[in-house]
Amino acid sequence: MNSKSSARALDQDPPDDRSGGEHRIPPALAVVLAAVAYATLPSKIRFGPRLVVPGLELLLLMALLWTNPLRMNRHTRLSRAVSVVLACLIIAANLTGLGLLLATLPDEKASGTALLIGGMQVWLTGVIGFALLYWELDRGGPVARRRVTREELPPADWRFSQDENRETVAEVRASSSETAGWMPTFVDYAYMSLTNSSAFSPTDTMPLSARAKCLMGLQASAALFTSLLVVARAVGSLGGGGG
Repeated sequence: MNSKSSARALDQDPPDDRSGGEHRIPPALAVVLAAVAYATLPSKIRFGPRLVVPGLELLLLMALLWTNPLRMNRHTRLSRAVSVVLACLIIAANLTGLGLLLATLPDEKASGTALLIGGMQVWLTGVIGFALLYWELDRGGPVARRRVTREELPPADWRFSQDENRETVAEVRASSSETAGWMPTFVDYAYMSLTNSSAFSPTDTMPLSARAKCLMGLQASAALFTSLLVVARAVGSLGGGGG
């Protein structure tokens, strides 16, 4: 879909019951939670002053709230770029924190409790950051998914179970993409991110594009390092009486 047709589509009435626009509150709360989680990280696994990264995240969030305070009804190239930069900032801070956390593992004096809490915070921040990025990238973003007809949407990056429920029993088919005009919201991407970080692989939602596969692979690898190395080291320290 080219930019002119996209602009025309966003000026038209939405194609089905998606007219209200997606709620801004769930992703906004997720950003605040990620900022708080990073700000409360121990100094050894935090890059730079405590409030610099969370402050940047909240500033970017305020800019996005100015565009869509309660409902995701409009976007520009700049607002989409800011949203992607915000998600990438959270992910970059998370991966930096993970690297610093891994660097502390050989330290015999490292507290098992601190390692465990830090690992949980890093894991949670990763879930949020990747959920935000998935939400912004797939099918042109949250505004396009609500305002553009399916024929004009960019190719999907992920296939949800609702996208293939048309041939099932009536009560399941009723909520399918074709029957009900279903479109994923932030909660769906947050669940996908959570399960990818828990199972270290896709569960019920399959990546379709190369970028989707690369992002999910990066997230699963980071979660694997956090779970197997950091948590195992922390539990070992606690079991051995350290910390």
